[in-house]
Amino acid sequence: MRYFFIVFVIVLLQACNKKKDEKLIVSSQTEIKGDNRNTDSTANNTKPISEKLKDGQDDVMLAEDIRFNGKTERIFDLKDFEKVFGKPDSIRLMADEEPCAYIFEEGTMEDKYLYKNGSCFENSRDKVGVNEFMFLNGNYILYKGKKIDAKTTLDDIRKIFPNSVRNIEKLERPGEGVLPVIRLREDKEGISDGHINIYFKNNLIHSIWWWFPC
Repeated sequence: MRYFFIVFVIVLLQACNKKKDEKLIVSSQTEIKGDNRNTDSTANNTKPISEKLKDGQDDVMLAEDIRFNGKTERIFDLKDFEKVFGKPDSIRLMADEEPCAYIFEEGTMEDKYLYKNGSCFENSRDKVGVNEFMFLNGNYILYKGKKIDAKTTLDDIRKIFPNSVRNIEKLERPGEGVLPVIRLREDKEGISDGHINIYFKNNLIHSIWWWFPC
């Protein structure tokens, strides 16, 4: 009789220990799930490239945030032109073109347009400024570290400049026909009278053009 009583006590103790272990396992799993939820929440709070703007207001694209072919700013030294873009395909005096707007305020009669792979650059003395940039022959830009090239789609740009894509229009481009275009502001304060046009063709980014009124 005493033997059966001892066996009964042992079985009872084992059962109690098993329940405690199960409670510890369940508690541990609950803590792990809680940690996962916290991690996911942090990941979803990643800030987008574009700032939150008022409804209807175009996004801002600061020249200082752009690197052409990952190297030059919008205005750079003439000596770096061939290093980054190669020799110009053609050169024309700006005076012959009679533009209504200039990148450089204090120009000279010797100022030139440098053309390369469809892109147009303005050269004054020892400086060069990007006027129109075509995404051809491997040309690309880094915008806040994000690469934008000929494979970049309109939907990709929508993630960066949602307001401007919402305001998309269509404009005639000489030799290209009617193309979708979005506008970007050059500064946050609205000081500049100009803006930046980004054109698309076949749903892919086509070119960037700095527009300024005459």
